[in-house]
Amino acid sequence: MLLTTKIYIAGHNGMVGSAIWRALESKGYTNLIGKSSHELDLRDMLAVSDFFEKEKPEVVIDAAARVGGILANNNYPYQFLMENMQIQNNLIDTSLKFDVQKFIFLGSSCIYPKMAPQPLKEEYLLTGPLEPTNEWYAIAKITGVKACESIRKQFGKDYISLMPTNLYGPYDNFDLNTSHVLPAMIRKFHEAKEQSTVDGQQSAVTLWGSGTPMREFLFVEDLADAVVFALENQFQDNLYNVGTGVDLTIKELAELIQKTVGHNGEIIWDSSKPDGTPRKLMDVSKMEAAGWRAKVSLEEGIQRTYAWFLQNQETFKQVKI
Repeated sequence: MLLTTKIYIAGHNGMVGSAIWRALESKGYTNLIGKSSHELDLRDMLAVSDFFEKEKPEVVIDAAARVGGILANNNYPYQFLMENMQIQNNLIDTSLKFDVQKFIFLGSSCIYPKMAPQPLKEEYLLTGPLEPTNEWYAIAKITGVKACESIRKQFGKDYISLMPTNLYGPYDNFDLNTSHVLPAMIRKFHEAKEQSTVDGQQSAVTLWGSGTPMREFLFVEDLADAVVFALENQFQDNLYNVGTGVDLTIKELAELIQKTVGHNGEIIWDSSKPDGTPRKLMDVSKMEAAGWRAKVSLEEGIQRTYAWFLQNQETFKQVKI
């Protein structure tokens, strides 16, 4: 891979895409392309085709998606299914038509069955029912994985899929209506810390579920590093998990974030709200065998994310409640 190779990063303004952009720039790549959703609607096949005709990218990294937490997935199932399929199908099919030799498709650990054995191996794909609270997004991502696999099989092109575990970090979404669990907790604990009661005790924080499900979290800059690694190396297979291989309970996560933020109030668990999948830990042995492993600890990653949140809370993806 030459440093002058023309690389198109779809979704370059998002948390994942912007981290990939920074990682590539730091390694000296000089020919990066990005278009905002206002400049290029990836759901529009003709617009995508015109863009490829004009720019002729040599490599495409698909970090574009409609994303959200349990609430957003439950409330907008059609959009999560259809818009994600439109985005990825247009990018994958147009890349094939314009002879793009390398395509990196980013998905999610939610593609695996809800009750699959732990840790999740790549071969567990399509072996059981999905988690109902995010099956629409998962089905869309599964079709993307299979599209890349079929191109690899039929046309011999280097199209690969990376499935990251739960991501967090700078440029995350902190809107409580659409965010994932970790950034939502950061915002909730921060706002409760700012709202002291009469006796000086900080406001209580109410969190969804029982706190017992186990989750794995990957700092977004580690994922960006994995993408660069995949860009610069040829992988034998089409599907690779990207994670830390370590998980913790949601309760433990809450306590770690509470400590990082400096909140001293009560945590209330609302067990009337859904927990989601009981456990979701990735088997990352294939990626490690290829030569890559995560570097940033969860504690360090949360500290860096909270520092970014404090610097940017008035300007980025915040909806006041």
